[in-house]
Amino acid sequence: MKKAVITTGGKQYLVSEGDEFNVELISSKDNKLSFEPLLTIDGDKVTVGKPTVDGSKVSAEIIEAQLKADKVTAIRYKAKKRVRKVHGHRQNLTKIKITKIS
Repeated sequence: MKKAVITTGGKQYLVSEGDEFNVELISSKDNKLSFEPLLTIDGDKVTVGKPTVDGSKVSAEIIEAQLKADKVTAIRYKAKKRVRKVHGHRQNLTKIKITKIS
């Protein structure tokens, strides 16, 4: 089973073929994506890139273009000072599926 480590949106993901997961928002006109892996695993053979693995590519397709994550709430509160402030944020996400690691 082939596995690879890819980076997108400032985060690294360990992926294998057929995986579906959410990443930070990716704007792409067509539904095909490709990533250069930082590391590949093929059985017992491990290849580490400097910084990426030469001649290797991870292909993916976009399943849903724009999702929203759960709301994250940040609260600022100071006791006895009448200071209460609540901020909310929902991150935009893209759902992708890994189709091929070559």
